[in-house]
Amino acid sequence: MRLTSAEIAALIPHAGSMLLLDSVGDCHAGRLQAAAGSHRRSDNPLRREGQLPVAAAIEYAAQAAAVHGALMTGDRSPRPGLLALVRDFRWTVDRLDGIAAELAIEVCPVLAQAGSTLYDFRLAADGNLLASGRLAVFFPVPESGT
Repeated sequence: MRLTSAEIAALIPHAGSMLLLDSVGDCHAGRLQAAAGSHRRSDNPLRREGQLPVAAAIEYAAQAAAVHGALMTGDRSPRPGLLALVRDFRWTVDRLDGIAAELAIEVCPVLAQAGSTLYDFRLAADGNLLASGRLAVFFPVPESGT
């Protein structure tokens, strides 16, 4: 499976410069692999004082998790999710904006329950691990109009 940024944009609620992923490659129930070059863009909305801190890796992973969830549920309309938890965040660099290579983002679901999924994630470039951790995404139940 291959998805372009336009196809990704149709699956998640992120738009414009906040859509960080460029493509999705391998995706199945146990893993999604994505790629991004947006860490090099000067208009990246996560930059602060011209720099992109490694903490932005969490948003890259959260977007990959959102794509994975949409593909696995078959829900082809963007639905908002909330990043509910980040644990065991580790990093080997302080900033992402100095990385010349494309980012490789991998998310692997660890536990899925009704309305939420726990993912392990990794960000790498040129085969070098940049950041890793675990995040939980919560999907609120829409309020009924009754």
